Amino acid sequence: MALMIQKTRRTIGLVLRGFCMGAADIVPGVSGGTMAFILGIYEELIDAIRLFGQKEMWHELRTGNIIAAARLPRWDFLFSVGGGILMAAAILAAPLEHALETSPQRVWSFFFGLVTASLFLVAKRVQSWTLTNGVMLLLGSAVAYAIVGLVPVSTPNEPWFLVLCGAIAICAMILPGISGAFLLVILGKYEFILSAVNNRDIISIAYIGIGAVVGLILFSQILGWLFAKYHDRTVAFLTGLMIGSLRKIWPWKVEDMNVIPSLDSTTWELIGLMFVGCILVVVIELIATRRKT
Repeated sequence: MALMIQKTRRTIGLVLRGFCMGAADIVPGVSGGTMAFILGIYEELIDAIRLFGQKEMWHELRTGNIIAAARLPRWDFLFSVGGGILMAAAILAAPLEHALETSPQRVWSFFFGLVTASLFLVAKRVQSWTLTNGVMLLLGSAVAYAIVGLVPVSTPNEPWFLVLCGAIAICAMILPGISGAFLLVILGKYEFILSAVNNRDIISIAYIGIGAVVGLILFSQILGWLFAKYHDRTVAFLTGLMIGSLRKIWPWKVEDMNVIPSLDSTTWELIGLMFVGCILVVVIELIATRRKT
């Protein structure tokens, strides 16, 4: 009985983590990978996805052992997190679309505080801050800073391009600091895909999903290898990506240029939302630490 309760609690916890990832992925400029890092399931998620591209899986499939192959993945973990992500997309796509249109500064302020606070938590995972790790941090910052400054372009709605967009976006979504939604903005497909979700355009969603599955399996192999061989350098680089991404989600802009705000009532309200985001990260970290203890 106790084991069943513990398993149920873990499943609910994973669904909620997936929901938070899905909510972050919807917003251009915020990464679901960042949320996975904050919520303490990032490396576990990469390892679970990576299994689909491993030789053990393909060996069982080549030899016709479908049942054995089907038993290898961590379906409980993947379905829980994946279900939460899909739930967030279905529930929050329309409200967030509305919020970004009507109150974008409030949305950016909250996520700015969220990402800023999470920087320190992610940086703590680097066991030793050497010169090399510092260079990787700066490199990651420069890469993200450059990417979020790119200008959106007009692109086709052909199936092959939707598959490509799905592969590119999903790779970015599992990278802390690089927003898959923002890359879709750059590729000219963010509003198209958001509309497809809201209007239940199954065909377009299917093409994007095919690209996402292929891209996720392939890219997770690279990330898993980097974590195994160069853990601290990889985390330092990912931390840098998060720092560079702050350029995109700075809430005060004039003609897409970041500016320093004047201290009026609106500014203090936005600063308050930043603190709410920071406090939420701290609370999540305290809960996670308490559970580990």
